[in-house]
Amino acid sequence: MKRIRILIADDQALFAESLKTVLDSRAEELTVIGVVENGREAVAWVAEHDVDVVLMDVRMPEMNGVEATRRIMTEKPTTRIVMLTTFQDDTFVYRSLEHGAVGYVLKNTPIEDLIATIVAASRGVVQISPDLVPNLVAHYRSDAVRELRPDERPDWLRFLTHREKEILQLMATGLDNHEIAARLNLALQTVKNYVSQIYDKLGTKDRMDAVKLVQDLGVDLRLL
Repeated sequence: MKRIRILIADDQALFAESLKTVLDSRAEELTVIGVVENGREAVAWVAEHDVDVVLMDVRMPEMNGVEATRRIMTEKPTTRIVMLTTFQDDTFVYRSLEHGAVGYVLKNTPIEDLIATIVAASRGVVQISPDLVPNLVAHYRSDAVRELRPDERPDWLRFLTHREKEILQLMATGLDNHEIAARLNLALQTVKNYVSQIYDKLGTKDRMDAVKLVQDLGVDLRLL
């Protein structure tokens, strides 16, 4: 029987190694062929190895699971990705699903359920922990029907130009500066200048803080 080849991407070394040990010992149909600590390493590993399923932590240093998922699905779309998260309501996970992830499970999921999820995901079947379904449905429903009234808009929003809103929205979807420059046909330095201006206007210190403000709004800034 051909085993399902798994890569674990998680910056918590103890969790990752423990998960590897459990999967290797409890599931004959699975084999963990690698463990990496961030999204950048995950992208590189998948490019060089034959991986069936990636168990991808959502929040990692250097490159988060959202961006890693997007890049892997662009470069090797036959790879199946299952997102691992600690939080029941994690907006980064929703973005990963939009980029092609086929699973979304909590890290405290019983091992038998996780094994079943991995097996199903390897066949392309979308697997979402039952406890997470209500949040997932609510998220997409609100994205589809909610409009942000003028009196709901935060103060920082009125200071952004149309171009800055466009760039900030692309940042929220996981694109880096190089990709935004290519998407908008702008020079890389121009995008960097816009990003710095966005940080100043939002009062944020880094990309993650800025993206969180957008995700908390739950709307597409390009429509405002």
